[in-house]
Amino acid sequence: MRILYSILLYLLTPLFLLRLLWRGFKSPAYWRRWPERFGFSTPAFSEQPIWIHAVSVGEVRAAIPLIKSLQEKYASTPVLVTTTTPTGSAQVKQALGEKVQHVYMPFDLPGAVKRFINKVKPRAVIIMETEIWPNLFHYCKQSSVPVVLANARMSKKSAQGYARFGGFIRKTLANLAFIAAQHDSDAARLIKLGTKPEQVKVTGSIKFDINLPETLMSDTQALKKQFGETRPVWIAASTHDGEDEQVLNAFNLIRQIVPDCLLILVPRHPERFEQVTSLCKHYGFNVVKRSENQPCTSNTEIFIGDTMGELLLFYSVSDIAFIGGSLVEHGGQNPLEASAIGIPVVFGPHTFNFSEVIKLLLEAGAGEQASSEQQLAEVVTKYMKDKALCQKTGLKGKQVVEQNRGALDNLTGIISGFIQ
Repeated sequence: MRILYSILLYLLTPLFLLRLLWRGFKSPAYWRRWPERFGFSTPAFSEQPIWIHAVSVGEVRAAIPLIKSLQEKYASTPVLVTTTTPTGSAQVKQALGEKVQHVYMPFDLPGAVKRFINKVKPRAVIIMETEIWPNLFHYCKQSSVPVVLANARMSKKSAQGYARFGGFIRKTLANLAFIAAQHDSDAARLIKLGTKPEQVKVTGSIKFDINLPETLMSDTQALKKQFGETRPVWIAASTHDGEDEQVLNAFNLIRQIVPDCLLILVPRHPERFEQVTSLCKHYGFNVVKRSENQPCTSNTEIFIGDTMGELLLFYSVSDIAFIGGSLVEHGGQNPLEASAIGIPVVFGPHTFNFSEVIKLLLEAGAGEQASSEQQLAEVVTKYMKDKALCQKTGLKGKQVVEQNRGALDNLTGIISGFIQ
């Protein structure tokens, strides 16, 4: 079956390249560094590195504390970080700089994967969340390189998709050395797909192990002063295509009751920054972009967060957060950074990517679910009009984050057992 999979990938490779070309029209970074995607232009290491793969921005953010923990424990061992997207690459460079090596993950083609493994010679491979690559896992096992699936999650929807390829997925998962699952439900689905129970352990989600930057307080005060100390602010974070219109419609409803409120709008993908800015102007809003360093005055209605690595700062100046990817069928983004800051979170009906986390937050009374733009407007307005409720709800979210810390230590301990 893996041979058929490989043949299909080779046949589809021209389409992958066309997709890179197409995406490059919005984000030219997709036109660069193509040799890396075929296992070329790979850095050489004097010592065998620890290789960590984090597909894009969210996974990179989750991986950063783990990378720092491993670097502390294995100070003389180099670390290689691979990503799939240019935004993930930018996040690695911004957060870790020269402390790690970075290249793009090669396509899961036999030649590319073998070339990459032979050049890098990793001591161990850590795959963040649930990236299942049959050829990568196969050739790592063949080369006696342990692969750990870390912070693994498996939604019901994803499990149903993988189950259609039962025997193939079972053999692929058998090549893994270990799986550290986020929750009991993730572990159960992975075991049902064919993983041996003794190879899976529930460690919790390392996304709870959030360390706020030392400069966050001073940066918050500076930006809050620019916005206006008492001005109500809400953020729509990591929005996806088809969601911004709903957010803007909700904003119009909110302004009827809280006319001086400010919306911070942060699109999920950088290639959409200009598109979303144009959309806001089309709606008639007075817009300021973070990247242009223009003053945000009392006349500004929408502040576009079009920079990388500042989402925590934007949360910290907000009173309430809508978490994107949830009003459309994307499955939602991570709400824990907003909860760690101590503000209420609101999300739409589509939250299968973070179902267990959302359940914890809802049960704790740390946020609410809104199934429409009308309901989103009602929830945001309620918290803006009741500061005491807003603070009480935000504190509950902060407590959920604090109570669920510890996955990072568990995960570091497991990985250490596979680093020879």
